[in-house]
Amino acid sequence: MKIEIFTLCDAATEDRGKLNLLGSFDHLMARQAPVVHPACALAVKMRFTKIEEGSHRIRVTFVDEDGKQILNALEVTVSVLVAPGESTSTSHIVLNIQQLNLPNFGEYSIDLAIDGREEGSLPLYVSQVVDR
Repeated sequence: MKIEIFTLCDAATEDRGKLNLLGSFDHLMARQAPVVHPACALAVKMRFTKIEEGSHRIRVTFVDEDGKQILNALEVTVSVLVAPGESTSTSHIVLNIQQLNLPNFGEYSIDLAIDGREEGSLPLYVSQVVDR
């Protein structure tokens, strides 16, 4: 299994096998904390080989600098089936997040685990706007 795309973005959709992304980001700026981001999406594109066919558990956690979860874990299951005559297949996940509450300025981590094994991690930096 290979992660081909793993990003936090303004919006994402999956339509007829295509993953559509809008506004990938890893920084947020605000005047004061907590910072509430009204809507965003986490998009993942995974490639599986024939031997990896079957069900796979996907778990995403958002944690702060101290490792404390700031959202309930997001969990989904994907079923992988490789078409005859092909050697791989892709699966897409779009997790829409409303009212993402980031309690403090600093670095957050978005961690992706597949079947209980960490496969990726994204930083999310939340910084204070400084007036000049």
